[in-house]
Amino acid sequence: MSNRAFTLLLIIAGSVILAFNSLVIVRETERAVMLKFGEVVAPDLATGLHIKIPFVNTVRKFDRRILTLDAPTQRFLTIEKKPLDVDFYAKWRVSDTAKFYTATNGEEVRAEGLLAQRINTGLRNKFGERTFHEVVSGERDSLMTDLTRDLNQITVDEFGIELVDVRVKRIDLPAQVSQSVFDRMKSEREREAREHRSTGRELAEKIRATADRERTVIAANAYRDAEVIRGEGDAQAAKVYASAYQADGEFYAFIRSLTAYKTAFADQGDILILDSESDFFRYLNKGAEK
Repeated sequence: MSNRAFTLLLIIAGSVILAFNSLVIVRETERAVMLKFGEVVAPDLATGLHIKIPFVNTVRKFDRRILTLDAPTQRFLTIEKKPLDVDFYAKWRVSDTAKFYTATNGEEVRAEGLLAQRINTGLRNKFGERTFHEVVSGERDSLMTDLTRDLNQITVDEFGIELVDVRVKRIDLPAQVSQSVFDRMKSEREREAREHRSTGRELAEKIRATADRERTVIAANAYRDAEVIRGEGDAQAAKVYASAYQADGEFYAFIRSLTAYKTAFADQGDILILDSESDFFRYLNKGAEK
C-alpha cells in the first residue's frame, strides 16, 4: 500500500470517528443535557438527532420514565414515643435536567440517596405528630398524600426531581416490642377465652336444668294422662262386664267359673282341698247330675 493510499485511509477513518463523535441520539425514553467543558449549555435536548463538537461538548442522558426508590427499613417514633419499623418506597422522575445534573452529577444512585434522606426526614416529622393508631390505620393515606405534596415542592426546587408518590409497604413494631405486644394480646385472648368458657358452662347448666325440669314435667303429665286413660279403660271394661252380667247372669257366672278352673288347675303340682258340694264345683256337679 502506498503512502498516499494509507493517508487517505487515515483521513476516512478519522472522518468517520469525528462524525460518530459529533452525532448524538436522544430516545423517547431519555432526557439529555449538553455540556461545554462541564458547563450546561443545552439544559433539555429534544428527542431526536443532535450535533455536538467533539471533545468540547458532552451529552449526559437520564431516564425519562418513572423510577422506583425502594428504601431500606427505617425506625420512627410516634407522638407517644412508640418505635415503628417502616418499609416504604417512592416513585420519582427527572423534571429539570439542569438542576438534576447540578445537584446529583447525573447519578441516579446519588439522586436516590438525597431523595431517601428527604423522605426519611419527612416521615419522621409526620410520624412524630401522630399517634400509633393514626399512623397504622386512621390517617395513613392522608399522611402519605400530604408528605408527597410537601416533599415534591422541595425536590423539584433543589434536585429537579418530581416526586410522584410515596407509599408505605409495611409498618412493624420492633422485635422486642412485638413480643411484648404479642404476649399481651395472647393474655387478653386467653382471658376472653376463659370468660367465654365460663359463660358457656353457665348456659350449659341452665339448659341442662331446664331440660331436666321439662323432662320431669313431661313424664309426670304423661303418667297422669296414662292413669286417667287406664282408669277410663277400667271403668269402661267394668261397665261392659256389668252389662254382660246383667244380660245373662248365669252364663257370665259359668264363664267366670271356667276361668277360675283354668287358673286353679294350671300347675299340676298344686294341691287344692275343697268340699265337693261347694260353689266352686257347682257347674261340675251339675254336669255329672245330667
